[in-house]
Amino acid sequence: MLREVSSLPYDITAYEHVWITVSDGTRLAGKIWRPVTSDREPVPGLLEYIPYRKRDLTAIRDSIHHPYLAGHGYACVRVDMRGTGESEGVLTDEYLEQEQRDAEDVLAWLARQPWCTGELGMFGISWGGFAALQVAARQPPNLRAIAISSFTDDRYADDFHYMGGCLLSDNLAESGTMFAYSTLPPDPELVGERWRDMWRDRLEASGPWVDVWLRHQRRDSYWTHASVNETYADVRCPVLATSGWADGYSNAVARLLANVDVPRKGLIGPWSHKYPHLGEPGPAIGYLQELVRWWDHWLKGEDNGVLDGPMLVTWMQDSVPPSTSYHQRPGRWVGEPEWPSPNVRPVAFPLARHRLAEPGEHVAREELTVQSPLSVGQFAGKWASYNAPPDLPYDQREEDGGSLVFETEPLAEDVEVLGAPRVTLDIAADRPVAMVAVRLSDVLPDGRATRVTYGLLNLTHREGHERPEPVVPGERYRVTVDCNVLAQRFPAGHRIRLSVSSSYWPLAWPPPEPVRLSVWTSSSELVLPVREVAGEEPVIEFGEPEGATQIVTRQVRPGRHSWTVSRDLVRYESALDIVKDSGTLVFEDHDLEVTRCARERYSWVADDFETVGGVTEWTMGFARGDWEATTVTRQELTCTRTEFRLHARLDAYEGTKRVLSRNWDRVIPRDCV
Repeated sequence: MLREVSSLPYDITAYEHVWITVSDGTRLAGKIWRPVTSDREPVPGLLEYIPYRKRDLTAIRDSIHHPYLAGHGYACVRVDMRGTGESEGVLTDEYLEQEQRDAEDVLAWLARQPWCTGELGMFGISWGGFAALQVAARQPPNLRAIAISSFTDDRYADDFHYMGGCLLSDNLAESGTMFAYSTLPPDPELVGERWRDMWRDRLEASGPWVDVWLRHQRRDSYWTHASVNETYADVRCPVLATSGWADGYSNAVARLLANVDVPRKGLIGPWSHKYPHLGEPGPAIGYLQELVRWWDHWLKGEDNGVLDGPMLVTWMQDSVPPSTSYHQRPGRWVGEPEWPSPNVRPVAFPLARHRLAEPGEHVAREELTVQSPLSVGQFAGKWASYNAPPDLPYDQREEDGGSLVFETEPLAEDVEVLGAPRVTLDIAADRPVAMVAVRLSDVLPDGRATRVTYGLLNLTHREGHERPEPVVPGERYRVTVDCNVLAQRFPAGHRIRLSVSSSYWPLAWPPPEPVRLSVWTSSSELVLPVREVAGEEPVIEFGEPEGATQIVTRQVRPGRHSWTVSRDLVRYESALDIVKDSGTLVFEDHDLEVTRCARERYSWVADDFETVGGVTEWTMGFARGDWEATTVTRQELTCTRTEFRLHARLDAYEGTKRVLSRNWDRVIPRDCV
């Protein structure tokens, strides 16, 4: 539970709407919170820069942390990217060069303000974390440090687009989100009668971004732009990096700690795609207090020991029964002095016939085969969990029925794993385009299986993501599948299970046709990063989560969330249906009524790989008095063996009158996917 703090060291004042003009004359909309005393005693500045609408869609979250930070002596500026909220222009894709130039202009503007010392920081989660890291790599003057959550440094291999060269269904889902968000109107109360022209500009410049993303199915210059892992040395300011084990972005914290050569700290909790002070599953922590200490050191020069202690702090998760959501995850905080850690060593478990052999054990070489049904993956959960609706992986026993399964004997003692497990496979496929999915599960004594991590590899990407090559059917290859980083304690008496399947839908798009995989034991292995610490470990504690008092809202229509797997045994139709309906909310301070509802459907028929498809539908509405504006967006992605087929539709309404309707039909060749 977040503790609301009403008394802070500084009294603050807020400026609801300010214009910030960037180099090409476009005006971006911002909101500012700063100490009253900053008129005569300037303070450092903090920027959060995202496309998610400061007036409404992030207003509750903004009200919790920006006034809190401002109340500790900072000028906090929350800016909507061009083409979003009340900012002028249009937004046509993510992480564009223009976006980053705009951010540099905003930082320069902030440094010039008389109430700012010119000492600046950037922070944010998700797109905001991406933005801060990408801008830091451009080394703008005055940017002294960043604090980033739920981010990546690799836009191709570790984002919601592709994983191991496999197309993720979240590629379509996130495109649906941005198709909706990029077509929303500004608020007439702030921009006046210009709102219609601004809205029409957005509607006419919009489109389904998945169209672009599907035209780059391999790692090319589109993805290397703004991927910081291309040149880590470009990051020259201190970094505080956080994420959560239930989040899709659990890997980048460790990579950043290992590769950037700046003062840095890492923190990974049990959370889904949320800030640590709002973290679910819990325990949430006092992250805003940690931010204040971080900024006090780097922007105010305080010698407060912020770099003392472990470089990486993680929540070592204890075993839990499988569930699609958790309120709390049992475990404990552990610290590593550096990363990679001297406390972690690789332990190899050879694959034997349906078991994980003991390290060093000699096992016979046998060929095992699997051709997974399309139903393997229906309990996989989301690539990036938001914990609402319940979207974590469920009991893996049904998934394992269509997989090759290898597991240990019951463990004689606890085993702690910290890092990225690797699975090396001596493998062959009977089709030129094939994928392999590997899953690591904690098997309870009663047989229930909780997935703790997984990895995917498109076998045409076995030599890298830049130049995929079709598989030669029947030819054996030695490949390595990297799993997501994890921190997990496997208790004595439990088993560790590795599962291997030839598809994993709907988390990842399946190959063009069914594939039979052959895996040879003895020459295949699972390598676990086993953590062993001699002696007693220090206790790591955080303050309780706290923030400023959030703005007042009123729910006038309740929301609804659901996650439903269905199967028709007459027509053999199966589907995953997701509903994320936030209902209708009224912001009491400016009487804006906001409606938001998203639906996703991923379906297939029997084991016909050409029936696989996904649909996203969004309805977003805004109203105040006699003003009402609504957008309805829809995307449908289907496939054949050789191509993807995309149909998208956009309808915009002022009141009940439809003022614009657009349709898109695209055919995009499959490129070894």
